[in-house]
Amino acid sequence: MVVSARSGMGGIGKTALALEAAHRADEEGWFPGGSLFLDLRGYDDNPLTADQAVLALLSVLGVRGEDVPPTSAARFDAYRDLLAERRDRMLLILDNASGPSQFLPLLPGTDHHQVLITSRDLPVSLPVRIIDLGTLGPDDSVDLVVVTLRAADERDDRPEREREALRELAALCGYLPLALRIAAALLRENPHRSIASLVAEIREVGDPIAALEAGSSSDPDGRVLAVRPVLEASYRRLPAGEARLLRLLCLAPGPDTGTEAVAALADVTSGTARYLLDRLAATHLVTRVHGGEGSPSAPRWQLHDLVGAFGTAVVAGDAELRQEGNAARERLLAFCLRWAQAADDRLRWLPGRPEPERFADRAQALAWLDQERAGLVAAVSWAREEQFAGPAMRLAGCLSAYLAWRRYFDDWITVTRVAREAALRMGDGRSEAAALSDLGLALRGAGRVREAVEAGTRAVDLHQIIGDRRGEATAWTNLGLALQETGRLDEAIDAHTRARDLHQAVGDRHSEATAWNNVSLALGQVGRVEEAIAATTRARDLHQAVGDRHSEATAWHNLGLALGQAGRVKEAVEAYGRALAIYQDFEDWYGAGRTLETLALTHQSAHRPAEARSALLRAAEAYLRANASSEAAQARARAERWG
Repeated sequence: MVVSARSGMGGIGKTALALEAAHRADEEGWFPGGSLFLDLRGYDDNPLTADQAVLALLSVLGVRGEDVPPTSAARFDAYRDLLAERRDRMLLILDNASGPSQFLPLLPGTDHHQVLITSRDLPVSLPVRIIDLGTLGPDDSVDLVVVTLRAADERDDRPEREREALRELAALCGYLPLALRIAAALLRENPHRSIASLVAEIREVGDPIAALEAGSSSDPDGRVLAVRPVLEASYRRLPAGEARLLRLLCLAPGPDTGTEAVAALADVTSGTARYLLDRLAATHLVTRVHGGEGSPSAPRWQLHDLVGAFGTAVVAGDAELRQEGNAARERLLAFCLRWAQAADDRLRWLPGRPEPERFADRAQALAWLDQERAGLVAAVSWAREEQFAGPAMRLAGCLSAYLAWRRYFDDWITVTRVAREAALRMGDGRSEAAALSDLGLALRGAGRVREAVEAGTRAVDLHQIIGDRRGEATAWTNLGLALQETGRLDEAIDAHTRARDLHQAVGDRHSEATAWNNVSLALGQVGRVEEAIAATTRARDLHQAVGDRHSEATAWHNLGLALGQAGRVKEAVEAYGRALAIYQDFEDWYGAGRTLETLALTHQSAHRPAEARSALLRAAEAYLRANASSEAAQARARAERWG
């Protein structure tokens, strides 16, 4: 006997697929004895028991009234005997089974027939061939809505007229077949309604489940369609611990969450969290995903969008659950802040400083931040709520070095703006100034230099007002960089000089070195080459003294620029080589690409076209590794022109 199971979350289309499979099997003549279909209603308030189900199956097989055996055991024996006597193969479809107790007694006692079971729960402990169903793809989702609309009116041209709105509608439905059918039914009921208006309504309501319930939608057979009852039925069946974890997981920021973060959210051990998550995954309310290529031992957990919306609504509708949810979010935010701070400390670490916890090297810190980035950025948005404003603002500051390193400037702009808004609401001038200073750097990185100058100027003013000399020095540095980008070089030199003098005054040699580096670039741009060489040499020596090798690479690069301007080509090439070696050690591919590109210019000015072209091609490769595709394209195009 071959037993197959179609499993998946409620509304995924298990029943429809089973019926379609039976129809096609009938067309192919695979089951000449026909098909038996029985809805076990496993997730309803009153599911069928196996005893009730066998009576229904006996009736379909012709055993009724006085012919029905008097005892339960005799009925099951009669049912199996009838199937065993049938020479023609049959397909038995047991739909909506909630557990083995519903379907095991109904399995034929012969290998002659085939059984197809649909369930929201994975029967992993049984010898069953399991086919796990996921959501539809974007194109298939669009096709389902189109077919449903055309079934009512083949002349309906809304899909052609509103193709983009239709794709957006499919995404808002989470590509879940049930939700897509509901949306299509709402559109069928009003042929004059635009798809875009339904999209706008769902977005305005903010809860796609509630928006799709706004109208009385039904399928072509007249059955009422709704997502919420399907999810409620699955939720009500959960044990208390699993139900609590599902509710809290719906509050987690980002597209997926690691086991460790889930444990913090629920205030349980990682082992307990993993057990509960595995149980939820077996019910298809949570999906297990991996943390990335090469990390199969670090699973992450994902919710379907509509499950997340359902759980969030459950929490919002109950005062005690809201209190529980806020406490969970505080725990998760503390978890994020602790490890983001440790990762930031590792990225900024210099010899002589205390060793950060957890992360043994930069690679580990970057790997953790890469994996958690989406959730960390989303968690910063909690700063808009007074209860979470303080730690969420601090989290934004912990992400600056990482987001700059990875060149995620849009994310950086987002978190710094949220942090600044929160600081304004709290009347925290120091935090506002720090956020503005970081915002200026992020805007400059994104190429929005005029806005960067505005943010940097405001940051300097605020730091001066509150008397924060260290913060003022950093703000002058960031403002100077933005001024350089706009071509206001004399002002940039003044800003960097102010930063240098302030850092010297407070005894911050590391930041002083950075200021020397920056002023050297501006000096070189205005033709003060010897001063530029002296400044960048001073920067290099200071960076070497404090053990900051990465910044030392920047100094070597800038020294190469100044030496090249002075016509000292051999020394310039040597300086670029020193910079490139360090950048490669740090896997700073953007820095490597920039160094190779300026090296190419030096070779070209020295009439070495082959060396110049080779350096440009290597620069393009480095830029690609740094996710800087436009810079890579420019380097490759220049190499072709020079070829």
